[in-house]
Amino acid sequence: MNAAVLVAAGSSSRMGFDKPTAPLRGFPLVVHSLRAIQDCDDIAIAVLVCAEHRIAEFTSLAAPFPKFLHIVAGGAERGTSVLHGLQTLASNPPLLVAIHDAARPLATPALFSSVLHAAASHGAASAAQPVSDSLHRANASGALHETVPRANLFAMQTPQAARHDLLLAALQAHHTSATDEVSALIAEGIHPLPVVHGSPNFKITYPADLALAEAAISARAL
Repeated sequence: MNAAVLVAAGSSSRMGFDKPTAPLRGFPLVVHSLRAIQDCDDIAIAVLVCAEHRIAEFTSLAAPFPKFLHIVAGGAERGTSVLHGLQTLASNPPLLVAIHDAARPLATPALFSSVLHAAASHGAASAAQPVSDSLHRANASGALHETVPRANLFAMQTPQAARHDLLLAALQAHHTSATDEVSALIAEGIHPLPVVHGSPNFKITYPADLALAEAAISARAL
């Protein structure tokens, strides 16, 4: 049995308005990820993590998606929210668990399956894209000082998946310092496999990103 944890507990401070329920193609943003997880045949159960004061609201949003058996409160930091989701599954632990940010509404059921299949064979995996931009590090004064070779560099996305026991232990040890599940796993000596794919899966960070997501979803329908 595989599971998913969908994280929608962020503050949306950079957006200027509420991100999880921002309208996208006629639905709140989070619904797109709820539907993708529901439609993934490789996921049996799921947890939705949201702000504590919004549990009733998100329970209603998740009601049409029966795989979401648990709606739980997150923490002040993303790592804590993920940990809460993993702990919710601990009484009947799945073999693999995929963690996904609701701020990435373009992830498809096929992408969840690809990442889970890679994690099944490798122990852990993450959706990723090779870095294509030139990278330069600034010095203390803010001037560009050093070129960073981009060979073998990957930008991480979600879903990120691993064996439940490995990921729970990694987050218990590193949830306050890890920027994502991959960084927590690496800190524990576990090296996930990047799953490179060709479909849009960017994070909604600013209001303009919603228009880009609208265009990406429209293009899929053609």
